[in-house]
Amino acid sequence: MNKSLLLLPLAVLLLLGGWLITNNTEIKTTSVSDSINSQSIDSALRNTTTNSWYTESAAAVAQSNSHIQRIATQPGSAKNIILFVGDGMGVSTVTAARILDGQQKGMSGEENSLSFDRFPFVGLSKTYNVDAQTPDSAGTMTAMISGVKTDAGTLGVDEDVVRGDCESVAGNQLFTALELAEIAGLSTGIVSTARITHATPAATYAKSPERDWEDNSMLPDAAIAAGCEDIASQLINFKANLQARYGGAANDHVTNGIEVVMGGGRRHFLPNIKSANSADATSEIEGDRTDGRNLVEEWGSLYPSGVYIEDRAGFDALDGENTEYLFALFNESHMRYAADRKNDIGGEPSLTEMTATAIDILDNNPEGFLLVVESGRIDHGHHAGSAYAALSDTIEFSRAVQAAIDGTDAEETLIIVTADHSHVFTMAGYPKRGNPILGKVVSIGSDVPALAADGLPYTTLGYANGLGFRDMSDQTDADRSYHSGPVAGRHDLSEVDTETAGFHQETLVPRESETHGGEDVAIYATGPGAHLVTGSNEQSIIFHVINHAGNLFDRASAVLR
Repeated sequence: MNKSLLLLPLAVLLLLGGWLITNNTEIKTTSVSDSINSQSIDSALRNTTTNSWYTESAAAVAQSNSHIQRIATQPGSAKNIILFVGDGMGVSTVTAARILDGQQKGMSGEENSLSFDRFPFVGLSKTYNVDAQTPDSAGTMTAMISGVKTDAGTLGVDEDVVRGDCESVAGNQLFTALELAEIAGLSTGIVSTARITHATPAATYAKSPERDWEDNSMLPDAAIAAGCEDIASQLINFKANLQARYGGAANDHVTNGIEVVMGGGRRHFLPNIKSANSADATSEIEGDRTDGRNLVEEWGSLYPSGVYIEDRAGFDALDGENTEYLFALFNESHMRYAADRKNDIGGEPSLTEMTATAIDILDNNPEGFLLVVESGRIDHGHHAGSAYAALSDTIEFSRAVQAAIDGTDAEETLIIVTADHSHVFTMAGYPKRGNPILGKVVSIGSDVPALAADGLPYTTLGYANGLGFRDMSDQTDADRSYHSGPVAGRHDLSEVDTETAGFHQETLVPRESETHGGEDVAIYATGPGAHLVTGSNEQSIIFHVINHAGNLFDRASAVLR
């Protein structure tokens, strides 16, 4: 007999058995399902949907969706544009500052939000320079404000320029969003806690093959002979230089200069004579210029209706509604760290106050305005190895962003918040929820600091390189760390209060200054045109978002025809 015939009954039985088993399982499953109490389902759903984590996230999605539905997407939809640059504000800095801000408000900290954390659009920015894997601020800000990536150390010029070579600048200059805004008839402003001639603010108005040429004394003889102009002089001559660069049409239409300039860096505008010192000068001779020029006086001659101020009293006396031009230099060099501002001789306004005042002045123009705000001392705090200084300035930066939100119409103002680069700043270990972010790591379920393999406690925050450990108690000027050399490696922190202003975190690699990091940084955006901020991008996209929102290039081109 054929063996296949003998196997047929067995196959039938197996199939039938399988059907019975499957069918029986289905019956049992259905029976179990039918027996589930619908009230328990409702209870499970209710437990989820009433949970605060669930409801808060659901509300955020609904708010974001509502924002997207009403956002203006057409070119030129933004009347006003504000670009905030947290210099050196990498993602780890944002996270740690968010927690510190929350803990200073009495919260655990992690659940807190900085003002720009709530923006509906976020993307990433690739920060490398054309010639550098880890970038500097001159090349990165040039990319953001001009739309063209360039080399490290150069301002407002493309990659064909040779750093330090004055003659290579000709024909390689780039226009900036601030210049286009001026030509288009908008008011413009620059605010920084760094020297106003420093790399980030300078990239908005200067064309230089070397970021360090802040005044004429820094130019080599060859550059002077070739006709290069120092950065401070370029700021004062911004209007004339813009008119010369764009020819006769610009002479007819560009009638304004930069309406608001606020920051530090007086030394680069004053002659190197004692009689030119400001009232709160900290050096015996404040000015660095060796050409005899007093650029503050020159500015006053160019803008006779303008107001020049250099201290808190002058700032408090301002009338934003009736100020046409403002030039403010609050310090000989950089402005104070936010934590150290109370120690300034003449008194300084906060970044928040400067931002609000800049808006008060600029929004007098019915055509709108473009404002660039830099928190330059976040970067300097990290370079000095002080998380306290860097994070305190980041928190102040967040307040300044909130002031801009409060002082403008969300329907007509594009606000972008980003960083030019990051730092080698880490947040690590396994600290429990709510552990002081500036403190030592205390693990979940414990009340004492965790110990590393060397038997010593360690902090949540640290640096991969830099000056390293400092215990300067309540010293709020982080730059005091430069008074002694690098101290690398591990130290016994058992009796050290790591939460004081003067504590500087340990470092792995000793250096005279901590360095930038090379990873992507975040871009946050809200308002008309903000929908373009998404995904991972070349840093130069920021200019193009600004240009789209304000239709700056087309408007400026129409004026110059």
